[in-house]
Parts: sequence; C-alpha cells; structure tokens
Amino acid sequence: MKTLFIWMSLFYLSTGFAQNETLFSQATEYYNNGQYSKAIENYNAILENGEHSASLYFNMGNCYYKLNNIGPSIYYYEKALLLAPNDSEILNNLAYAQNMRLDAIEEMPKTEISKIYNGVVGLFTYNGWAYLAVVLVMLFVILYLTYFFLRSANKKRISFIASIFSITLGVLCVLMAYLQQQQEKKDDPAIVFSKEVKVSSEPNKNSEAVFTLHEGTKVNVLEELDGWEKIWIADGQTGWLLSNDIKKIKDF
Repeated sequence: MKTLFIWMSLFYLSTGFAQNETLFSQATEYYNNGQYSKAIENYNAILENGEHSASLYFNMGNCYYKLNNIGPSIYYYEKALLLAPNDSEILNNLAYAQNMRLDAIEEMPKTEISKIYNGVVGLFTYNGWAYLAVVLVMLFVILYLTYFFLRSANKKRISFIASIFSITLGVLCVLMAYLQQQQEKKDDPAIVFSKEVKVSSEPNKNSEAVFTLHEGTKVNVLEELDGWEKIWIADGQTGWLLSNDIKKIKDF
C-alpha cells in the first residue's frame, strides 16, 4: 500500500510538471504573438498548480508591462526579485516600470552607522547566517578536540586560540541570524494597485487624508486592523489605507 502511494504521488508530480511545461510553452507563444492577456491566463494556471519561479513572475511582469498595467507589472517584477535578487534583467525591467509611476518619493537619508549595520546584517539571509554558525561550531569542536591530541605546546596553543576564535564567530553569526530574521519580519512590502488612493491618518473612512498614492508605488505594511493597513513609505510618512488598495509581495 505504501509503495502504491509513492508511485501515485510520483505519477501526479510528473503529470503536473508536464502540464506546467505545456502551459509555459503556450504562454511564450502567446507573448511572442502579442497575446499578453492569454499568456497571463496560462501563467496564472501554473501558479494555481503550485509552481513559483523567478522566470514565471518575470514573464508575468513583462506581460503586464506590455499592457500598460503598471501596478501588476511592478508587483510581479518585485516577486521575481525576491527569488533572484541579483538578476540584472529583472532589475532593469523593474526600473523601466518604476519610471512610469506618478509618485516620486525621495528616500530618507541614512546615517553611516545605519548603512554599515544594514550592509553587515544583509550580507546573508538569516538561513545563511545560521548555516555559517553551524559550520563554525563544528570547526570549534574539531579544533578543541585537536588541542587534546597535539603534543607540541605551540600547536596546542594555536589550536586552542583558533577554537576560541571559531566559537566567537559562531556566536556572532547566531546574533546576525537573529537580527536578520527580525529585520525580515518587519519588512512586509506591498504594491499599490488602485489608480489613486487617499492615505488616512486613522483606520476609518471619516478620518483626514494625509497624502495620496498612485498605482505602482511600493509601501511597507506595519500593521493590520479590520480591513485596513498601516503603511510606511520611503520618505518616512505613515498612514492607513484599505487592504484592497494594495497587494503584498510576500504572499507565497
């Protein structure tokens, strides 16, 4: 019975993979023929089958860009960038799409300390820092055990110092992993999908509008309350808008 279940699982996986390949190939043909809406339908079908990839989101961004739908194009480019952060093609196309936005928001200047902190913590993901910490702890164990088996006083001293150095770096990596994880928890980006939206001072329709945003602008969600989202933009302004006005990037 267990073997039958495994074979059935493999069959459905292979069938799903073949179906997605066919849908992707058809979508490419639709795109090349200028049938961008049909290509998007195929890409959405692939997403519904549970497959996510940078190339899929990138192609969806291209389709929406061709249709002059700025919000969705930026949204899918940003999603592609999450999976392939250093892809130059994604970065270039995202820049083109961003140039079509109405909002020109100047980022708040960062202090040198802040730049150094973000640069160091952002060297790796929290998983990357955690893996590095494990490697350094293993190295500590090896060096510490080696210390007991060496006979030469100089070699024992070097082994001991190296082991202490390794465990210290390991602890620092654990700290960096924690800081990176906390930073990623606070980072909840979203893209404005409405053509124009009034950002309010409070989470209700009777509150005063403090500023206006337009389609394609990137915001960061700070908290949620009864269908409202408190957002922050790059120039430091905060306010509330309806959840339906934006779409979160990290929804997979």
